[in-house]
Amino acid sequence: MLAVIAVDDEALALRRLEIAIPQMPDVSLIGMARNGREGLDLIRKLRPDVVLLDIQMPGFSGFDLLDGLEPNEIPQIIFVTAFESFAARAFEVSAIDYVLKPVEFDRLNAALTRARRNLHLASSERRVSELREVVAQLRGDSAADEEHDAQYAREFWAQRRGEFVRVPVDQLDWVEAERDYVRLHARGQSYMLRGTLATMEARLDPEAFVRIRRSALIRTDRIASVRKPNYGDYRVVLSSGQELRVGKTYLRSIRSLLTTTPALRA
Repeated sequence: MLAVIAVDDEALALRRLEIAIPQMPDVSLIGMARNGREGLDLIRKLRPDVVLLDIQMPGFSGFDLLDGLEPNEIPQIIFVTAFESFAARAFEVSAIDYVLKPVEFDRLNAALTRARRNLHLASSERRVSELREVVAQLRGDSAADEEHDAQYAREFWAQRRGEFVRVPVDQLDWVEAERDYVRLHARGQSYMLRGTLATMEARLDPEAFVRIRRSALIRTDRIASVRKPNYGDYRVVLSSGQELRVGKTYLRSIRSLLTTTPALRA
């Protein structure tokens, strides 16, 4: 039985893991912690095989937790992050793995299966060495991202049915104006915020978002294709399947994307 601990400051993220892990064969969730210090104590007390570790936690991060462990105390680590920029490059040649929030069952199962295999194959010295290399890479990426993103919003808090919901910017597909509000479209859900589209546009990274008409902004990496059903008529198709009309005033922006983005030209 693979013994797992989850360390995350978000209650909903922990609840998601609490529901998912019991459905996986030969995996047991033996403990959960809401911050890095609690996680450090729990690892030393329970000695898990695997720790699902949130990278960004206020006060005492996932990196701080790892710094507090002795080499002989370090279990298999699966990093959990909401930010894709923290991910792929650091893990290409390492046994260390990661999953993106919101955690999907199949991806988590694959990461735990890999951790089980590496638990027996890799020596503790090799695991510690690889972990140090991954952490160094992630810290470098984190610092660069924070410097670049300092002037732009990384998340919004939207009110929905009597509660406030966190909407990370990197989950947005597109944003549209609705009178005195803007509607955020993210992973099949929509959220309303009071404000104008111009204000929203100023808070978003112009390298990641483009205006396609007076009332709509889209995230450029969500563009699956660009259609031209009629002369002068452009339609953007998002990876979600949503098709959006491009206003004539903003055709230049889309044409610029087509000439600078190889995937879209194809």
